Amino acid sequence: MDQLLYGTLDPHEAARLARVHLGRYDDGELYLQYAVSEALGFDDGRLKTASFDTLRGFGLRAVSGETTGFAHSTEVSAAAIARAAETLALVRPGGSPAPAPRGTNARLYTDANPLACLSFDRKVALLQAIDAHARAADPRVVQVSASLAASWSLVDIVRADGVRVRDIRPLVRLNVGIVAEASGRRESGSWGLGGRALPDSFLDETVWQDAVARALAQALTNLEADAAPAGEMPVVLAPGWPGILLHEAVGHGLEGDFNRKGSSIFAGRIGERVAAPGVTVIDDGTLAGRRGSLTVDDEGTPTARTVLIEDGILRGYMQDRLNARLMGVAETGNGRRESYAHAPMPRMTNTFMAGGSEDPQAIIARVERGIYARSFGGGQVDIVSGKFVFSCTEAWRIEKGRLAAPIKGATLIGNGPEAMQRIRAIGNDMALDPGIGTCGKGGQSVPAGVGQPTLLVEGLTVGGTA
Repeated sequence: MDQLLYGTLDPHEAARLARVHLGRYDDGELYLQYAVSEALGFDDGRLKTASFDTLRGFGLRAVSGETTGFAHSTEVSAAAIARAAETLALVRPGGSPAPAPRGTNARLYTDANPLACLSFDRKVALLQAIDAHARAADPRVVQVSASLAASWSLVDIVRADGVRVRDIRPLVRLNVGIVAEASGRRESGSWGLGGRALPDSFLDETVWQDAVARALAQALTNLEADAAPAGEMPVVLAPGWPGILLHEAVGHGLEGDFNRKGSSIFAGRIGERVAAPGVTVIDDGTLAGRRGSLTVDDEGTPTARTVLIEDGILRGYMQDRLNARLMGVAETGNGRRESYAHAPMPRMTNTFMAGGSEDPQAIIARVERGIYARSFGGGQVDIVSGKFVFSCTEAWRIEKGRLAAPIKGATLIGNGPEAMQRIRAIGNDMALDPGIGTCGKGGQSVPAGVGQPTLLVEGLTVGGTA
C-alpha cells in the first residue's frame, strides 16, 4: 500500500520532509491520498454510462495562529514537496507545536476494496434486474434509472512530530429512480442506500426490491398529489431522511469555524437554551459502517460522539484542530476535507436528533390541519440568520388528525433556531437516513449522515399554490 500512496518516494523520506518543512509551525501535516472510484448508470433499459477514475496526490499544510498555508500536487516526490513548502514560507513560524492527535484502535469499516468484490458483469446484471423488476411492478412505470457507485480511498497523515496515521475508506451507493405516468401526467420518485461497506449486500433481492418499492411508491403518490396549501401551519416531519433539514438549518451553525468567527447565530451561546425541552442533537462519526463515519478525521483525530444540544441547551460545537486550539477546547474529530487537494475544516459526520417517547401516530393525531413531510429535495440556508427554504418531494395534508391527500410543490420556510424552539413533540422512532447524504461547504463535498425521529414543529411557513 505504501507504493500506491508514495510511488517511488520512500515513506521515511516523506516523514523527514514533514519534519523539516512543518516543524517550526503550530500544526499541520503532509496528507497523502490514493483513491479509485467507479460509477455505472443504467437508463432506458441499457447501460448508459460506466466510469473509472484514479486519484493520487498530496497536500502540505502549515498552521500558525489563525493563518494557514496550503499547497498540493498530483506529483508525489521529494522535489514536489519541496516546491509546496515554498508556499508555506509565506506563513510566519508558530509558537509551540500542538500535541499530536490521540491514537485509536477502532476500525469502523472494512479495508476491502468495494470495486473488486463484484465482477463488472455482476454489477450490470444487478442493474438489469432492478430495471426489469421496476418496469414489471406497475403498468404506469414509463422510465427507470439505476446507478451503482463505489470508491476506495487510502490516506496517510504524516506529521512533523513523527506521528503517522493511516486510514482505508470504502464507500458504496445504490440509487433507483422511477417515472410513472397516468392520464397524461408524469411524476417521479427515487430511493437510495449506501454506506462504508461492500456492494455485495445489494445483491440480496429484499434489499434492492425494497429500494424499487420505495421509489415507485413515491412516484405513484405524487401522481395523485394535489397542489400544496400555503400559510403558517403545524408540520410533522417523518423520521430518517428529513433530518437533512436539521443538518442544514442547524448543523452548519454548530461548526466551530463559524462560531469562533462569530458568524453563526449560535456563537457565544454555550449553556443557553437554543431549542425546546427534550431536543438533543448529536454528531457521531463512530457509527460502524455509516456513510458519514470515519475511524479518524482528515487530521488524524479519532472521530467521536459529540453532544451539541442536550435537552434544548447548547453544549458545544464540532471542532477541527485549528478552531479547537484557538477556542481553547478539545478537538472533536470533525476536521474533514474532500481530497488531498483541499485543506480541512470543521464538518459534520452523522448528525441527528435523539428520539423521544411519543408514539408517531399519536403525534399526527394531535394536528387538526397541517402537513406531513416524508422526503426532501433541495434546500438553502443562511448560516448567519438561520433562515432556510426546503422543498418537499413527498408530503401529505393532515386533516383532523389523519393523513389526507398527498400534496405536491410544498416548500418549508423558516428559521432554524426558531424552528428548534417550536418543536412540540418528539417521536420514539429515531432513524438514520439510508446512506445517501452529501454535504457541501466552502466548495468541498463530503459524505454525511442525517437522522431524526418523527417531529411536530408548530408554526412553520408552508409555501404552496393552493
